[in-house]
Amino acid sequence: MDLPVMPPVAPMLAKSAKQVPRGDEWLYEPKWDGFRALIFRDGDEVEITSRSTKPLTRYFPDVVEAVRAHTPERCVLDGEIVIAMDGRLSFDALSNRIHPAASRVTMLSRDTPASFVAFDLLALGDRSFLDEPLAVRRAALVDALSAATAPIHVTRVTEDPDEAQRWFTTFEGAGLDGVIAKRLDGPYAPNGRTMVKVKHARTADVIVAGYRLHKNSTPERPLLGSLLLGLHADDGRLQHVGVAASFTESRRAELIEELAPLEVAPGESHPWDRWRDDEAQASGRLPGGQSRWTGTKDLSFVPLRPERVVEVAYEHMEGEGDQARFRHTARFQRWRPDREPESCTYAQLEEVARYDLDNVLL
Repeated sequence: MDLPVMPPVAPMLAKSAKQVPRGDEWLYEPKWDGFRALIFRDGDEVEITSRSTKPLTRYFPDVVEAVRAHTPERCVLDGEIVIAMDGRLSFDALSNRIHPAASRVTMLSRDTPASFVAFDLLALGDRSFLDEPLAVRRAALVDALSAATAPIHVTRVTEDPDEAQRWFTTFEGAGLDGVIAKRLDGPYAPNGRTMVKVKHARTADVIVAGYRLHKNSTPERPLLGSLLLGLHADDGRLQHVGVAASFTESRRAELIEELAPLEVAPGESHPWDRWRDDEAQASGRLPGGQSRWTGTKDLSFVPLRPERVVEVAYEHMEGEGDQARFRHTARFQRWRPDREPESCTYAQLEEVARYDLDNVLL
């Protein structure tokens, strides 16, 4: 492979904002909820790298095939790999692609094919576009992929902040994650946080049913790593919905002492008792279980009597019904001594109106 921009390249990043920025200098895009990916193509050679520059090529043979069929012979593209199911993006289906067995990857690439949504151009032919302003890169990207068809797409854009705000509200129903704003005169800045992202944020009252120790915890100074959170399903079961973390070291030590009275004594029952055995360690969906993401990392937890309620901030859920859980780590907001644990159910969560993904893809 011999391109004017060669891997590894760290993609341009974004900093968070609460509102869509306004002004003539901005170009707005939907924020796609998938795997960020840089694609390097030189003839039949195709490499796909992740946000952290790790190789993704082997997990997406269908994307490699589509790139060969629908992109210029020599190019470097920045975009997002996504999978659509039932008219909306599915991060679960996408995550399933990261599997060590080539046979399973092949099967999934056939059963749940992925798409690539391009939103930037780093190189074309012998020319690097890294130093060109976004306005030039965008025009070149649209021209370069003018003949492309699904599953290769070019993201839609607008210079109208009101339209971007409408996208922020409407496109979530198709599984998108918010809005990205980029400066029209800005060059491509690898690993630089020069973009602005506006993501959905909500709060929920959840039950604290356990915690994990921090990696720096010692017997002499135990430190809390994360709180394990639960919600009651319709049948009364306490479902694990995610974790809250990101505490200061002093607060981690305080929380250990604060939660000590709630620790389940030997022989005392707990809603997640069945998740503390060897079988749980083989599962990727339960507290104490392993997954392909964590490998051999110790995910054992300290069970707590599910008597305390906490308000957390989160972006959105993944999964359906009482299998839904927080996509990312939730953020601790405050304790809710005024809430009874029994009142913490899925019914409190906002339901987003569905929107057909086909109306978002160009």
